[in-house]
Amino acid sequence: MQQIINFIIRNKNFLLFLLLFSISILFTIQSHSYHRSKFINSANFLSGSILNTANSISTYFNLKSQNTLLSEENKRLKSLLYNLKNSTTTQDTDSLKPYYFSNARVIRNNYSATDNYLLINKGTNDSIKQDFGVVTTHGIVGIVDKTSGNYATVVSILNTTSSISSQLKKTNHYGTLTWDAKNPAVVQLTDIPKIANVLVGDTIVTSGRSSIFPKDIEIGTVKNYKLDAAENYYEINVQLFNDMTNLEHVYIIENINKPEVTNLLNE
Repeated sequence: MQQIINFIIRNKNFLLFLLLFSISILFTIQSHSYHRSKFINSANFLSGSILNTANSISTYFNLKSQNTLLSEENKRLKSLLYNLKNSTTTQDTDSLKPYYFSNARVIRNNYSATDNYLLINKGTNDSIKQDFGVVTTHGIVGIVDKTSGNYATVVSILNTTSSISSQLKKTNHYGTLTWDAKNPAVVQLTDIPKIANVLVGDTIVTSGRSSIFPKDIEIGTVKNYKLDAAENYYEINVQLFNDMTNLEHVYIIENINKPEVTNLLNE
């Protein structure tokens, strides 16, 4: 307290000047409309800038929760979209829904080996099981392989053991999607008969002929193609829509009817 008093005594002249100067400015603003408007505009600009900066900072730190909300909304919309696409009746969609979507985050992603896997942060505690499909908003990623309580491994489409039924979107000719371990941006579609009208740029989608992926999930476009050695089928290089080297949020697809289909086929 004594230091504050000493400071005031040492600087009394300067402090008195500041006080009188502030009072004079206040009187000037109050007595002149022009000065008052300029002051108000400046104050609004300053407070607006401060509030805008504070809002930007708050928004940045709130991105994680916003991403979670967007992911949940996308999950709901995807579930609705693919269930409508794969239904053949006009029943209420709540009574259909053979496909259920849940979201997850990729916490490990291999893409430089010949047999690549991903690790996601959902497992049996979230009802995730083997052979569930994994996709993003841009296309397919792979198939769930092994699960623990909180995690699951996914066989990437960039895996030489991967084999997924796919087709030309415009003609419905279907074949098998594999990977030759050369380029993480390009996979191969084989067994497309040469009678199919294949063109560079054609879209490749899932065929819906397996119990893992619904029909018409986009995969990529035809980059180039050629006939095989016997000249009966096309060998097509497919440019992926997904950037498999940069994956974060994914969606896991459960086919509710898969156990029934599997049991029937086993019989």
